[in-house]
Amino acid sequence: MNICVFCSANSLDDRYSAPAADFARLLGEGGHTLVWGGSNTGLMGELADGVKAAGGRLVGISVEFLKHKGYEGADELVVTADLAERKATLLSRADAVVVLVGGLGTLDEVTEVLELKKHALHDKPVVVLDTEGFYAGLRTQMERMEAEGFLPRPLAELITFADTPAQVFEQLGA
Repeated sequence: MNICVFCSANSLDDRYSAPAADFARLLGEGGHTLVWGGSNTGLMGELADGVKAAGGRLVGISVEFLKHKGYEGADELVVTADLAERKATLLSRADAVVVLVGGLGTLDEVTEVLELKKHALHDKPVVVLDTEGFYAGLRTQMERMEAEGFLPRPLAELITFADTPAQVFEQLGA
């Protein structure tokens, strides 16, 4: 399975990096391909290192202004002209989307993927690894959107949340 992962390019505390490392190991040991932003920095670089060490394949989708941070050990590294093309390429190369901890870029990526899914422009599973309750606020907001009629589809059809890396793969059926 080609699994697109959105996550931070910053170096993070062990409470966030350890679950990401466990996720990377499971992804690689499962024979899956990581499709990610292609960066060698922070959590993105650690994720790629872990997947590669566990035998997984790496497909990086970078963007022109960040290509200097490209992961040199990737099996494939695609450089897009801009962020919009990058997001479209990430989604097109994926069978599923997993969201790890991240900042504004990660939030931008996942909300775009959900908007496209809401309009039935794809039906790929989207799973959030909610490490340390990082996405509790997002989950609460989305539950409110559903309860108050802002979502045209049930929330569970758009996105699911997992507490552990193993639960992510259970939800993906992988």
